[in-house]
Amino acid sequence: MSVSSDEFHRMLKSLAEVERSDAKEWESFSVRGKRFGYYWPRTQTVGLKQTLSEQEALVAERPDVFEVQFTAGGFGWVVVYLDGIESDELHELVYEAWRLSAPEELVDQVPPPC
Repeated sequence: MSVSSDEFHRMLKSLAEVERSDAKEWESFSVRGKRFGYYWPRTQTVGLKQTLSEQEALVAERPDVFEVQFTAGGFGWVVVYLDGIESDELHELVYEAWRLSAPEELVDQVPPPC
């Protein structure tokens, strides 16, 4: 059970209008100017926007895979360890993070992952 960096980036390409920004130690991802994710190559972790209740549930269920990153604007961000998650589950979480930031007309164009 593990997701590669390349696989994570392919997940992002399946979504509409994802904007990537590179910093020295991480990459960030937005849709129409609204941030929904981060990737830290050094630690092979991803930070994703989620609802507060989803953040709480993920961390409580599997603290070895998820940890609280921060809360902001009524959302709970989680850190995801790529070596502890399956591709299908991560794809759902990436889609959800994107959906929470994307305008409705974009969400209507991109079906959720199966």
